[in-house]
Amino acid sequence: MPTQTTSQAQAAGRSLEHPQRAEIHLEGVLHALADPMRMRVVRTLAEDSGEVSCTVLDLPVSKSTTTHHCRVLREAGVIYQIYRGTAKMNALRREDLDALFPGLLDSVLAAAALQDGRVDGDRG
Repeated sequence: MPTQTTSQAQAAGRSLEHPQRAEIHLEGVLHALADPMRMRVVRTLAEDSGEVSCTVLDLPVSKSTTTHHCRVLREAGVIYQIYRGTAKMNALRREDLDALFPGLLDSVLAAAALQDGRVDGDRG
């Protein structure tokens, strides 16, 4: 999780609302993960344990749609977003998700990888 506190982000003038750990609910997380583009974002963030800029997310949708998908993930408590200068950085809230729903994130990521293999196998 990023080291900047909410008060530091607000002092910088640019902050984003994030749910506290206790406010993250399974239904919201599952809804956020149900969309293929949002799953793609989560998989990208899971591959990199640090912060990733929005430009790295490279989804096959418009910039505004990418922003929408990141907002849904942030509001569900799946990712953390913070401004670093002019860049909006994204990080997976793995610690929070693992504490609230042990094994969920790893299971979803593994299932997505298996699905990719099954879909790729159907094409070959």
